[in-house]
This record gives sequence, C-alpha cells and structure tokens, in this order.
Amino acid sequence: MKRRPGGGFTLIELVITVAIVGILAMVAMPLAETTAKRHKESELRAALRELRGGIDAYRRAVDEGKIEKKVDESGYPRRLEDLAQGIANIQDPAQGKLYILRRLPRDPFSDDPALSAAQTWGKRSYASPPEAPQEGADVFDVYSRSPGIGLNGIPYKDW
Repeated sequence: MKRRPGGGFTLIELVITVAIVGILAMVAMPLAETTAKRHKESELRAALRELRGGIDAYRRAVDEGKIEKKVDESGYPRRLEDLAQGIANIQDPAQGKLYILRRLPRDPFSDDPALSAAQTWGKRSYASPPEAPQEGADVFDVYSRSPGIGLNGIPYKDW
C-alpha cells in the first residue's frame, strides 16, 4: 500500500476526527453552562450582601441620629435608591449628605436592561412576613425576582 505524495485524508480519518470533536463539544457545553451559572450566582451573593449591608448601615445611621426618623417610620430606607443618592446628615449638616453605597448593584439574573438597578430587585417592607414578602413604606430586605433555582437547589428568591 503506497501513499501518493499529494494525497489528503481518507474518509474514515475525517469521520473519526469529526466524531471525536463532537464528543468533546458535548462534554464541554454543560460544563460551560454550569460555569456561567456559578458565576452569576456568585454575583448574586455579592450583590445581596452589599445591599443588605447598606440597609443595615442605613438603620445604624438612623439609630445614631444621623438620619431623620419620624415617629411612625421603622428606621429603614424609604426607597432603595436612597442608599446611593444620599440622605441629609442632620447631625452634621456641613458634611452634606451621607452616602451609604457608591452605586446600587443590579440583579445579575435580571434580563431587562430597561429597568433601573433598584427595579430589578424584589423588596420586602418591615411590616411584611418573610414567607410572603410585600413592598411597603420602607425597604427592610431585598431578594431576587428570578424564578430560577440555584445549583444548591434553593430558589434564588429565597437566598
């Protein structure tokens, strides 16, 4: 069996090569999807931690007398945007506004770019129960509006 010098690959060699590449692609796709989902979940954890920390810092500032609180208010921010837009410092007006967060993070699972960062989150007021969160006069907690379930088996809205 003598090979010609200008000959190419045989049909069998090409079929085997395509089959091997196809098998590798089938293995790599689920791994890539899982990696992308894990990255979004990591962003969600960080965003929730940042927002909840900001809400707690706002409450501490109210307790310290830096932010005005009316008698009928809970002491939590009225709007999520207040954390980044600043609140008047009543203890030291010369200092200006108190800025709790530099910016509001977006929910990484929100696909609508037309929504503002605050609109991507579900909000729970101080008066609503944890098992049935409702928006109200303040923002006590935030949660993801995504209907998905995390790699850990817990729905994103319960994180």
